[in-house]
Amino acid sequence: MARTREFDIDQAVDRAMDLFWRRGYAETSLQDLLKELSIGSGSFYAAFGSKERLYLRALDRYASLQGSDLEGILDEETEIRTAVRKVLASLVEADLTDPTRGCLVVNAATQCADQPMAADRVSTAIRQVESLLTGALERARARGELSPEKDPRELARFLTTFIQGVRIAGRAQMGREFLEDALSTALRALD
Repeated sequence: MARTREFDIDQAVDRAMDLFWRRGYAETSLQDLLKELSIGSGSFYAAFGSKERLYLRALDRYASLQGSDLEGILDEETEIRTAVRKVLASLVEADLTDPTRGCLVVNAATQCADQPMAADRVSTAIRQVESLLTGALERARARGELSPEKDPRELARFLTTFIQGVRIAGRAQMGREFLEDALSTALRALD
């Protein structure tokens, strides 16, 4: 007779995501995961299959949460410069508050570039950010907040790349002045 699962899969993925985020994929052992999730190896393998598959689920979860947050800010009834400033300022504050965490997607890009499935998740997450920004910038241009000469997709790609750079600079503990100067310069791309 099969035993019933005694833990919540979604909570386990969230806890694993946090552990991978803090320690990195390579530095997180199976024993670390079993301890963090308070489960045995049999339950772990039955639920997740492998450390790599759990990591991929954690990346998917992170991208989903970050995408929802970004979409929420960009969909607010606010001027595009205000919305983009809010997005960028929130990243700066997060990095200043806890510079060792950084961004799980950026961490995955630098730590797991040789793993095709992880690299695919990173690419998908970055494209999601680009898509959300493109849509918001297209709506802003239609409202007359951006010059008709501005290409929303090009601006979105610049801002997406800038976001990744901000996360790396934050992790490198470049400091508030550095990050805020960079943020101000990036916002001028919308002028």
